[in-house]
Amino acid sequence: MLNKQDTPQLVSKLPSVGTTIFTVMSRLAAELGAINLSQGFPDFDCDPELVEAVARHMREGRNQYAPMAGVPALRDALAAKYRELYGASYDPETEITVTSGGTEAIFDSIAAVVHEGDEVIVFEPCYDSYVPAIELNGGVPVVVSLTFPEYAVPWDEVRRAMTARTRLLIFNSPHNPSGAVLRAEDMRELRALVDGTDLLILSDEVYEHIIFDGAAHESMARYAPLAARSFVVGSFGKTYHTTGWKLGYVVAPAALTAEFRKVHQFVTFASNTPVQHAVAEFVAARRGYPGLSAFYQAKRDLFLRLIEGSRWKPLACRGSYFQILDYTAITDEDDMTFAMRLLKEHRVASIPTAPFLYRQRAPQVLRFCFAKKDETLERAAERLRAL
Repeated sequence: MLNKQDTPQLVSKLPSVGTTIFTVMSRLAAELGAINLSQGFPDFDCDPELVEAVARHMREGRNQYAPMAGVPALRDALAAKYRELYGASYDPETEITVTSGGTEAIFDSIAAVVHEGDEVIVFEPCYDSYVPAIELNGGVPVVVSLTFPEYAVPWDEVRRAMTARTRLLIFNSPHNPSGAVLRAEDMRELRALVDGTDLLILSDEVYEHIIFDGAAHESMARYAPLAARSFVVGSFGKTYHTTGWKLGYVVAPAALTAEFRKVHQFVTFASNTPVQHAVAEFVAARRGYPGLSAFYQAKRDLFLRLIEGSRWKPLACRGSYFQILDYTAITDEDDMTFAMRLLKEHRVASIPTAPFLYRQRAPQVLRFCFAKKDETLERAAERLRAL
């Protein structure tokens, strides 16, 4: 064992950051044998034909470095998808980059354009990688609170938060943790906000294919004036139930992509080659994503039916695979305390929203992931109804 006295003293670049709540709750769930509705991953497997496609490409020898920007067939398939779904034209050679997951894509986008002292507007509650990535790159996070319980963007507050130092705005729709989505009126507000400015946008759209009740996904790619200044981040892990494969991508105008790739090549250089080839086949054939919204809407609706009559109050979930539940009728404990008690005493793991917040006090709600087998949701709901 190393002698602590011999270890050099360090000054942390992220002094307020510890282990993520996702790691903590999933580890405890495994240790306690709890039902894990905390971390956002399915407990069912992906399409076996996708697994076979990966194995086939491995057997055929596609096991060395992929091109830094990604396998051409995958970038071509993505370009076709964006033309079909959003009417957007992205050059697969200069405007589409494959990454090792959405989190890498988010980090690289921030690193590519944020300079020392630049301000970046983020909306809380927000995914926990945003603020550390801003701070690591010398930026200053400027936090705007989404309105509770709708989790809507307060556009007047956004305008007040902007200064001459504002460089980037980060959006996430469908939203983690709330399940809220941007709407057409939000896109009109955003277009008016950035018109005539040099502001850039980072749009985290990893749940783009999981949107409910007939709503359309309002991608930045859908609006040419917004696409022209946006990094749009996607994730194959969310679409194909393969979060462990860590494969994502960014589409952005050529000038932004050039800066993005300068960072990407020194973070991961390239992502898993046989997986890229397999996913390219599925995207090109339009497999997986056309029916994904209906699949997860059925999961959401089942979960809500299962907890009917309980003291849990569901908030609106319009996208993603997360459901926020209000527990004020059960206890007045704060969300961290109650989440831990729910896990340890009732063996159901959830995620409190406090780790997603920077300014506001956390409301009395917990986030539950319904990307689970029906029997998992049934067992969890039985325990939740007992409270």
